[in-house]
This record gives sequence, C-alpha cells and structure tokens, in this order.
Amino acid sequence: MNKFLLVAVVWATWSSQIANAASEEIQVYLDDKEAPGDVSIDWHNNYVFSNRLAPEYAGQRPSEHVYRLTPEINIGLTDTLEFGIYLLTSHDAEGGLNGDGGKLRLKYIAPHESEGMFWGVNLEMGKQALAVAPKPWNAELKGILGWHLGPWTLGANISAESAMDVRGGPVTGGLDIKANYAITQKTQIGLESYNDLGPLSHFQSLSANSKTMYAVIDTEIGEYGFNAGIGRGLNAVSDQWILKFIVSTKF
Repeated sequence: MNKFLLVAVVWATWSSQIANAASEEIQVYLDDKEAPGDVSIDWHNNYVFSNRLAPEYAGQRPSEHVYRLTPEINIGLTDTLEFGIYLLTSHDAEGGLNGDGGKLRLKYIAPHESEGMFWGVNLEMGKQALAVAPKPWNAELKGILGWHLGPWTLGANISAESAMDVRGGPVTGGLDIKANYAITQKTQIGLESYNDLGPLSHFQSLSANSKTMYAVIDTEIGEYGFNAGIGRGLNAVSDQWILKFIVSTKF
C-alpha cells in the first residue's frame, strides 16, 4: 500500500503544475507487464529535430528542438493487471524546464502462451497542459493485439481518445504498429509506425493527420532494457525527424 500512496501523492502534485511545452510517449504496447508486487520505471526520452509546419490547435507549443522526458512508474497488481503513472516533463527550445501534467493508466494483458497470439487493453486518464492537449482532462482506450512467431514479434495498438468533457470535441483514433526480428537472444531490430486517424465519426485523407515511421532497436544490457529509434514524418503535418529512446529499470 505504501507504493500506491507514494505514486498517488507524486501524481497529484505534478499534474497540478502549469506547463509550456509538449510531452510525448512514443511506444507500441505489447504483452510486457510487471509481476504482482514488482515495480519498474521506464524513462521515455525523445527529441524533435524538425517539426510539423503548423500547430494543430491554438495554444500548442511548437515541438521543434524540444526534449521530452517522461518517467513511467509501473506496478504489478495481479497476474493480468498493471497500474502505471506518467510524469510529463520537457526542456523547451528557449531553455525552460516544464512540468507538463500527469496521467494514470491501468493495463490488462490476458493469459497466453509465450508463443502465439496475445491481447490486452490499456486505459489512460490524466490532466495535461494546453501545450500538450487542447483539453486539460482526457482519456484514451487502447487495444493491444500481437503475436510471437519464432524470432518475430508483431504488435498493433488501436486507440480512441477523448476529452473528459461532453463539449471536448470528437473522439479521435490512432493505429500504431510494431514489427521486430530477434538477431540475438537479447536484441531485436525492427520498425514502428505511428498513425493518427483523426475523428472516428468520419474518415479524413491520409495526409490530414500525423504519420511517422521509426527504425528501432530493442536490447538488454545487464538489468536495463533499451528501446531506441530514429523517426521520420511521412507527411507535412508530422514532426519530420525525431530521436527517441526508452530506458527500463527494475526495483
């Protein structure tokens, strides 16, 4: 219980701060989760070398030359449930340090074999700055589907995101895809694709929303896990060049 109390206090304090820069987690969810009672932190890092041509909404901070650091605390609840918390931070192009809000999440991974199909769902809710999201309180429901096929790992996340306000605008969707190939027991290389779909109530053209492709490597060094990648935006409304890496630490 002390772990949950500590996490709740940290999140409540952080999410009350006001921020001036965008924050972001760049990750395709697979079937990894903490065992009951175990705790880990994933340190999400990314840096935008060149950004989209224009902001998506009034008040959004330009992402160019912004470095984002997002600690994600993971706590295993049961064999199938994991609780998480995100603390959103950034270092903007003018040199300012920002707390960009916070999010809570609950992830369910269905029991499955080490080979073959896996599935799950992830629910996130939180408060973010205007520079990060057009509405402060929002929620996202993400479906997780994938396969372990020998040296291959394939995964897809389909998501729906909405402001927690009936006047918050339409529900928007996203589709993220990952394909990894194991070259050693601890190292995989592959591709990750992140695709905003726009409002789910009506289809938009492929060029209307952000589409980004990453070349990635996943590996382990000692007790640390690493996911690193270089991304390229595929249209004019996407950030054009992005570097990202995630460092995973266990306790």
